[in-house]
Amino acid sequence: MRTLLSIALLVALAGCGERGTPDASPTAPTEAAPVADSTVTPPVAETPAPPDGDTSGSLRVDKPADGTISFNGFGPAAFGATAEEVRMAWGGDLGDEQPSEPGGCYYLIPQPVGEAGYRTAFMIEGDTFARIDVRRDDVTAPGGGKVGMNKSQIAALYAGIEQEPHKYTEGQYLSVRDPAGGKAMLVFETDGKTDDAKVTAWRIGLQPQVDYVEGCS
Repeated sequence: MRTLLSIALLVALAGCGERGTPDASPTAPTEAAPVADSTVTPPVAETPAPPDGDTSGSLRVDKPADGTISFNGFGPAAFGATAEEVRMAWGGDLGDEQPSEPGGCYYLIPQPVGEAGYRTAFMIEGDTFARIDVRRDDVTAPGGGKVGMNKSQIAALYAGIEQEPHKYTEGQYLSVRDPAGGKAMLVFETDGKTDDAKVTAWRIGLQPQVDYVEGCS
């Protein structure tokens, strides 16, 4: 009887050992990965704001870029170029004006034209680019002249100025020849003859078109 009790006790102890002893070393519980908060919006990279005006590879930013008007013409569109070449150089809307007759004179004018009138206009005659007209003080002529400067300031910038009386006013035409010997001329219009007379407009181009005193007339 004592033998049977010993055997039963051994069997019970063996069973307890099997249930309490794992087959492998205990593994530390894996920490759950944090769940992203769906309410948080990820930052969005800022897109740089476009520069003022539309450059689009053209020579303008709402007006001719500095240095693009020269005694040669407008950027790559030299005097003598086609109207299409002027449009390509400007890179924006120059209106849909056409000559009243084949080869006639007309202007390509940047659009839209504000209440103050055009700032810059490109004259086409004989199907070629002949002249640029400027009426605003934020466009600089080759050599530094601008609308709003007085006659003495213009004289300080340019040598060999030729003076002629204005056809309709008490002012003058101050003409400057290309210092490099080219065919183009630069003409400033003033509102008087004294040294403090102001420049009201200027134009640059080839003769005879640059001498027209009423645009295409």
